[in-house]
Amino acid sequence: MALERFCSADGSDPFWDWNSTWNTSNPDLPQCFQNTVLVWVPCFYLWLCAPIYLLYLHSHGRGYICMSPLNKAKTAVGFLLWIICWSDVFYSFWERSHSGSATVPVHLVSPTLLGLTMLLATFIIQYERIKGVQSSGVMLIFWLLALLCATVTFRSKILQALGEPETVCIWRYTTFYIYYAFLLVALVLSSLTDQPPLFSQAVKETNPCPEPGASFLSRITFWWITGMMMVGYRRPLEEKDLWSLNPEDCSQKVVPQLVHRWNSECQKVKRTEQRTVYSPKRAPHGESREGQPVEESEILLIKTPRKTKEPSLLWALCLTFGPYFLISCLYKIIQDVLMFVGPEILRLLIRFVNDSSAPSWQGFFYTALLFICTCVQSLILQRYFHVCFVSGMRLRTAIIGAVYRKALVISNAARRTSTVGEIVNLMSVDAQRFMDLVTYINMVWSAPLQVVLALYFLWQNLGPSVLAGVAVMVLMVPINAVIAMKTKTYQVAQMKSKDNRIKLMNEMLNGIKVLKLYAWELAFKEKVTAIRESELRVLKKAAYLGAVSTFTWVCAPFLVALSTFAVYVLIDEENVLDAQTAFVSLALFNILRFPLNMLPFVISSIVQVSVSLKRLRAFLSNEELQLDSVEHTTLAGSAQSISIVDGVFSWSKTETPTLKRLNVCIPEGSLVAVVGHVGSGKSSLLSALLGEMDKLEGVVAVKGSVAYVPQQAWIQNSTLKENIVFGQGKREDWYNQVVEACALQPDLEILPAGDETEIGEKGVNLSGGQKQRLSLARAVYCDRAVYLLDDPLSAVDAHVGKHIFDHVIGPQGILKDKTRVLVTHGLSYLPQTDLILVMVEGEITEVGSYQQLMAKEGAFAEFQRTYTTVDQAEDGEFKTAPKTGAKAVENGAVPALIGSPAVNSESKKSPEANDAREPNKNTRNAETGKLTEADKANTGRVKMVIFWAYLKAIGVFLSCFSLLLFLTHHVVSLFSNYWLSLWTDDPVVNGTQPYRLMRLGVYGGLGLTQGVAVFCYSLSISIGGIMASRFLHQSILYEVLRSPMSFFEKTPSGNLVNRFAKEMDTIDSVIPNILKMFMGSLFNVLGSCLIILFATPLVAIIIPFLGLLYFFVQRFYVATSRQLKRLESVSRSPIYTHFNETLLGTSVIRAFGEQERFIHQSDHRVDHNQKAYYPGIVANRWLAIRLEFVGNCIVSFAALFAVIARESLSPGIMGLSISYALQLTASLTWLVRMSSDVETNIVAVERVKEYCNTEKEAEWQHEPPTIPPGWPSQGCIDIRGFGLRYRHDLDLAIRNITITINGGEKVGIVGRTGAGKSSLTLGLFRIIEAAEGHIFIDGVDIASLGLHELRSRITIIPQDPVLFSGSLRMNLDPFDSYSDEEIWRALEFSHLKNFVSGLPDKLSHECSEGGENLSVGQRQLLCLARALLRKTKVLVLDEATAAVDMETDNLIQSTIRSQFDDSTVLTIAHRLNTIMDYTRVLVLDKGEMAEFDSPSNLLAHRGVFYKMAKDAGLV
Repeated sequence: MALERFCSADGSDPFWDWNSTWNTSNPDLPQCFQNTVLVWVPCFYLWLCAPIYLLYLHSHGRGYICMSPLNKAKTAVGFLLWIICWSDVFYSFWERSHSGSATVPVHLVSPTLLGLTMLLATFIIQYERIKGVQSSGVMLIFWLLALLCATVTFRSKILQALGEPETVCIWRYTTFYIYYAFLLVALVLSSLTDQPPLFSQAVKETNPCPEPGASFLSRITFWWITGMMMVGYRRPLEEKDLWSLNPEDCSQKVVPQLVHRWNSECQKVKRTEQRTVYSPKRAPHGESREGQPVEESEILLIKTPRKTKEPSLLWALCLTFGPYFLISCLYKIIQDVLMFVGPEILRLLIRFVNDSSAPSWQGFFYTALLFICTCVQSLILQRYFHVCFVSGMRLRTAIIGAVYRKALVISNAARRTSTVGEIVNLMSVDAQRFMDLVTYINMVWSAPLQVVLALYFLWQNLGPSVLAGVAVMVLMVPINAVIAMKTKTYQVAQMKSKDNRIKLMNEMLNGIKVLKLYAWELAFKEKVTAIRESELRVLKKAAYLGAVSTFTWVCAPFLVALSTFAVYVLIDEENVLDAQTAFVSLALFNILRFPLNMLPFVISSIVQVSVSLKRLRAFLSNEELQLDSVEHTTLAGSAQSISIVDGVFSWSKTETPTLKRLNVCIPEGSLVAVVGHVGSGKSSLLSALLGEMDKLEGVVAVKGSVAYVPQQAWIQNSTLKENIVFGQGKREDWYNQVVEACALQPDLEILPAGDETEIGEKGVNLSGGQKQRLSLARAVYCDRAVYLLDDPLSAVDAHVGKHIFDHVIGPQGILKDKTRVLVTHGLSYLPQTDLILVMVEGEITEVGSYQQLMAKEGAFAEFQRTYTTVDQAEDGEFKTAPKTGAKAVENGAVPALIGSPAVNSESKKSPEANDAREPNKNTRNAETGKLTEADKANTGRVKMVIFWAYLKAIGVFLSCFSLLLFLTHHVVSLFSNYWLSLWTDDPVVNGTQPYRLMRLGVYGGLGLTQGVAVFCYSLSISIGGIMASRFLHQSILYEVLRSPMSFFEKTPSGNLVNRFAKEMDTIDSVIPNILKMFMGSLFNVLGSCLIILFATPLVAIIIPFLGLLYFFVQRFYVATSRQLKRLESVSRSPIYTHFNETLLGTSVIRAFGEQERFIHQSDHRVDHNQKAYYPGIVANRWLAIRLEFVGNCIVSFAALFAVIARESLSPGIMGLSISYALQLTASLTWLVRMSSDVETNIVAVERVKEYCNTEKEAEWQHEPPTIPPGWPSQGCIDIRGFGLRYRHDLDLAIRNITITINGGEKVGIVGRTGAGKSSLTLGLFRIIEAAEGHIFIDGVDIASLGLHELRSRITIIPQDPVLFSGSLRMNLDPFDSYSDEEIWRALEFSHLKNFVSGLPDKLSHECSEGGENLSVGQRQLLCLARALLRKTKVLVLDEATAAVDMETDNLIQSTIRSQFDDSTVLTIAHRLNTIMDYTRVLVLDKGEMAEFDSPSNLLAHRGVFYKMAKDAGLV
């Protein structure tokens, strides 16, 4: 043998010898083996790893670490080791020269190799320091390997010195012991961690994540998170305890990578498309010839119906996240191989028990090996999961970021194809799905690998009989596939219902005020319930499928075992089922169970994700706004500020143009007014200048930066000051000047915290006029060159309008040097403008100054003459909204600011009214201004009450029944395996087992019973879950609708929608499954422990200790994990709220060019959310490693005690005990995962129940009804000493009002901003309950009625015309209580008949979300039609005509006069001319009645009313 010659001159030292190593009671390895293999293994390891590791370090530098004592020590030890190795080499040479005999080659080769390796190690230590590695895994493993190998030699050398002292070489022994001591030192040093590199992130952060600086051992055991766990165990965690994210997980690092890859994918596709679609002469579409209009032929070319290649989002994702994710594949392979060590060792152990001659150390050796392998497997598995979860987390960050960025540039046509709800779903649901899949995606290749390995080992064990088992498995695959496909179709259906339900809920919450005023809650509750029922029907079908799949899932392994064993014993009489065959096979079948169960699950996940992928790709591929539609450079140097040449624009390329043949030139610094009727395209003109519309032809140029004031003010949920400053620098003097000019000073004095007051979502706590002025102030503050003002004066009082025109917009205003384009209906301002554009049906018909147009005697002059008489200095005008994305739904709400001592207590009705009560000036701080309540995280354990509530929702009988079935299944399962162990212990008579058929029959019968129990419990739990979610959804829906207006004000709609979307989804689909799995794993663990105790009673000594450890670890973990989960879900809402807000304000954000800032804000919110998520996943790994350690201990003890008691144990029982013990680790981990999942997910029930205990409004209906039929018959309103306040801690908003209004009277209600005009109407409808006094209608005290009885019998036409998506008919009559003729009559009187009969679908014309596809004026007319339909004796008009032009206003007034001549009409008016012919006028001042008489008397009386009329130019 060459090796023997290599080790000793005469070949006397053998390389391997079985007799001395294995078949002996005192084993030892041969010298030759020790000097070669044991020395070379660590060397080869390091030389193999070094090149890859050095390359990795080269490209991943983290900064530079200064020399530290630790580093010096490591380097010194490395050098000393190198010196020791060399001294051995020199000793060999010295020995050779002195003794004269040839030295054995091994004494030269091994030390030399070892010496070089030590040099390499020292070099790597220094290189790591330069590259900023604080603790190195590669080196730790190297030192560990070297030490382990040296330990064997160490023992051998001591034995040799004791046994054969004469063979000892003093020098080599001495160097070896020194070498061994230094290895120990090196190992200890390498497990310590160095100081952080210079300039590292950790130094800058306030609370950096300890992970990068943790040592290698701490990282693989996740010890570094223990600090946070300790804190979490002592007290509930808070935001400040969370660590900042690692730089590589942050949005600014992750999102750009994906966006970049996706854009290059899109570019690739574009390039190929251009090759296929265009003839080469043409310039590519869009950039064609320096912005010349695209020819029609070219447009036709684009539309050619050919299947173009879609850009692949999947490929972009793979390129971005693939490289990091590939590490996980490596871990997975190692782990898969290690899984099969357990059954192999089990085989050896059974063999050992059967063979009484085997030396007992072998049993202990197997036990130790089992322990080490299972521990290594645990560490690697958790590392693998960690990589997967981090990849998933980055993926989610990237998807949210990409969707957000896309939403800012998507074109209006594309924006209309998806509702806000659907786009938010992309962020919440679809991104989450990706995240969940990433953890399991490796199963796609790993499962087949595991199956192949298992089959190989099984074949070794059982031979061809395995094929029977394989056949059963193969049959299961198509069944599972069919189930997965069916589940997918149900899923899509359920998603659709869910989208519809959330969309409807969103609109209901936005228009909740209207629902309450019209008493429509029940109709909408029915609509939601109908959608919900269809959703539950689908869920129920899915539940039946789920039961079938659980059945195949649980029974598959059993059927496989049964068929295999049956075939094995029936094929051949000689085949004996002994313990080794049966239990090793069972252990392998248990391994098989996991990949086979996972595959269908992974496949269905992949299917779900492919749906999400399509949705995402569709959204990300949507067309974007043309960046070049408005040119900002061409006008440089010319006197023109804005020019449009031959412009043709439409809202989408497929529709007919909205604006045609536009030619406009606007000189710099001029004030231009745009006038025209409702729907003539005035707002569209501004959108075209902003580049919001598709430019079909022509050239648009705008010189300089732009500011834009939309018609429907867009207000952010932040402080008033932040709304004005809007991300610009702080300039205090300019800010004060702007506030003053925009007439916001008085409002600041009223608001509880001045300009630090928080404004609610969509500005709920501001009146219409305040919102409009705030929007204007934002534009003025930003100080741009061109101002596009879309009717900012419409929602304000006449005198405020005049102030704003004089101080801001007009020739003497702050903006006098800027170019201003003002869309207006206020005729009084026109003489002061430089230029007037008159628009009719999307074309500009007349252009010129006021004088020119009046002289021209055209349409404008005629229009002006008709109305000048009416509208002298009036400007309280409002006009139609463009059909754009500006949301018309302002969720009107009583700004009863819910957390402030004094507040603008004007309902959002009268725009501009803030009941000016003097606030306590001394309490003004930022806290006062808080309004919305952020989602709060509950703390502490989930109360048992919640579990009980859920069980009650399922039904107690069903719960108990399910439990019973569970128990049956598990008892039967245990017994069947015990039966198997009895079978294997049957004595063999003449080479065969006599009772095998009886054993087989019973075994089969037990399996069948198991299957039936599984099927039933799966079904009963799913059905119970559906019953529970139906009950919970009904109750939260009812409770939310019963809440008073104040509740909706202080609760952000995001929170409510979150309850209906995320939490209901959890209750629908997650909780039943988790409960099922929790019960399963609980019984598994208990069963395993029973069997182990039964087999080896000695384990009873250990189990209590381990049980305590387990319990402690679990409680320790759950305390932290639960709180992290809560923090995570609380920080999730703001992401969606912010996104929602952005979607509503995209046009404003783009006009101001603030996209970057908003993207940054969104990224910050996502990072904030991930800050809570990341410790959560690490905590899971921390727990899993510790629990698996407990499990591994149990396995090892079971094996150890079995080895000790091998005399008394039968192989069957031992096999049973250890095969159960091997499963125990997985079951334990799963049990804790599930128990914490049950706790964290049951929080959904807690959060849904949360809103059931808030305050409610009065009863809707009284049983029996308390009102006389036909009430009110006269409409007499008698108000006695009436007063109300917005919150119990505020002063009265209106007080001691006593008036009597006779039936049929027409009464106007006027007063300055904040006088309490709207508060009165809110009191009449009991939106706010009276604080004192009473209101009687026809002698009935309204406080004694049910709310619906009252509200359905009086009518209001509110200030914000709110529509819901659905047919026009549904919007007019949700209860279907009127005939078509009545509806058409109402439409005729409200002047909509022509418009509606011109629509293709007439009454079933679909209104879009918020009624966006109708102009604001048309929506207002629809509200009038609603009132005409109800035709009640009391009608309240709240500023109802603010949104329409003069003509329409007159039509409405005449309709009201003719149709409601016998009703009592109360009108809140800004335009006094509309109420000059009323019977009486009520003048309010500071919440009290100032005057109440007929208009003529009041004018003669020369009081408050006279002053107001004088301001308005009526006297």
